[in-house]
Amino acid sequence: MSSRSYIEDNELDNSLFEESYTEEDYEILEEDENQLEELAEQKEAGEETSLVPYDPLRRYLLEISKYPLLSKEEEQNLALAYKEKKDPRAAYLLVVSNLRLVVKIAMEYQKTWRTDLMDLIQEGNIGLVQAVKKFDPLKGIRLSYYASFWIKAYILKYILDNWRLVKIGTTQAQRRLFFNLQKEKARLTSLGYIPDPRHLAEVLEVREKDIVEMNERLALPEKSLDAPAVDDYRYPIKEILAVSDIPIDQKLSDEEAKELFQKKLEEFHETLTGKERYIFENRMIAEHPKTLQEIGEIYGITRERARQIEAKV
Repeated sequence: MSSRSYIEDNELDNSLFEESYTEEDYEILEEDENQLEELAEQKEAGEETSLVPYDPLRRYLLEISKYPLLSKEEEQNLALAYKEKKDPRAAYLLVVSNLRLVVKIAMEYQKTWRTDLMDLIQEGNIGLVQAVKKFDPLKGIRLSYYASFWIKAYILKYILDNWRLVKIGTTQAQRRLFFNLQKEKARLTSLGYIPDPRHLAEVLEVREKDIVEMNERLALPEKSLDAPAVDDYRYPIKEILAVSDIPIDQKLSDEEAKELFQKKLEEFHETLTGKERYIFENRMIAEHPKTLQEIGEIYGITRERARQIEAKV
């Protein structure tokens, strides 16, 4: 099982969720959390009067509704206790009192991305725990505001990592476009417009080419590894894929080292001129390197002189 990668403070891409909260918004958040509590109670009442299949979300809502919301003063005292004394009980109370906030945020993303809600809640809870660890009560903001960024960051990362077998976005710009594009397309569709690439590019302030490329990536169908490699072929894809015993983290590390080495080669190449550059290009890094004799004949020098230049490089 691969280890989970955690998000650091400088990795939070706030442009993905540009909402800013005021004190009034905190009251709205609390109202939403109370609504979730009422929903859980309604579901519990329904369970008592009829036989229904087991619903993990219903059970989860019921469980987290048992934890009361904290007042601003209670939150401040608990946060200070954890910050100054690493009190585990304080951290626990800070986490469980905000579990309903995670559900609220997860439900918002689930509407757009159609991802399993319990998976989003699980990832959001991890973000909440990280937020509690990093929260500074002396900054004068509520934990719900601060934690919302961490919760969203973990949920967004999960969506991106699981949207395709091969990641859709590999750079910060691509990740931002991935999320904003889906949101803007949904907004335009709800208004009765057909979202075309040119209009989307203007609204999102990116190149039309970037919109087209991202749309093409999103449109690519996912294929099961159990499916036949080609029509009428009896072996599934997974049986003809090359098997490697190299761990994925080592593969990524090797690839990163390879890219760094290539970059250094290119930088070194730019510093060379004349015979040194020719020898570097046509002998040292060439797929079919020339012999020292051939290089000597091209420049009218001896084989030994060509060897000396090569050694100098």
